[in-house]
Amino acid sequence: MTDMRAFREAVGHWAAGGPGDPAGELAAQLGLRTAVLLEGPSDLEAVEVLAARRGRDLEAEGVCVVAMGGAMSIARYAGLLGPPGLGLRLRGLCDEGEQGFYDRGLERAGAPRRGFFVCVADLEDELIRALGAPRVEEIIREEGDLRPWQTFLRQPAQHGRSRERQLRRFLGTKKGRKIRYGRLLAETLDPARVPVPLDDLVRSL
Repeated sequence: MTDMRAFREAVGHWAAGGPGDPAGELAAQLGLRTAVLLEGPSDLEAVEVLAARRGRDLEAEGVCVVAMGGAMSIARYAGLLGPPGLGLRLRGLCDEGEQGFYDRGLERAGAPRRGFFVCVADLEDELIRALGAPRVEEIIREEGDLRPWQTFLRQPAQHGRSRERQLRRFLGTKKGRKIRYGRLLAETLDPARVPVPLDDLVRSL
């Protein structure tokens, strides 16, 4: 049975310079109509968790969430999956500091800017502020990461930073941690306190 993972892999090969036919064939088999373009896998985890918590089955709805591997890939992925390529409707998130880069990349790809929602720093920052620093620290303790967190806080570079900035930096200090916590933070969110960019994105799908 065709699954979304196979499509994501085919898109990754295509974006790296491989043939586009496999991705096109899988998109048709899956009945895809929308591609959600995100910078990395931690964003993907958060979006899929929130959608599932709201009773959405994105695959059944013809929506594929794609991690591009960085903001600099936006023009490439938008060109392949959007109107110039497979003709899918595009949605996504971008960081405020990269909004201009996204605007130029989407324009260069011939894809519409509408449907991309802006996070102040990044999605982790949005999730941390929505939950509050004390709750995020509780999750860190529950996950058995208290000792590395305490060691991290003793680093001179962290002195004088806000707790929110420290938490955001900590999540990115170990391979796989940001992905794991992207899911955990999204699972813990109060439904009434979902960050606006994430809420707007899921509502737009």
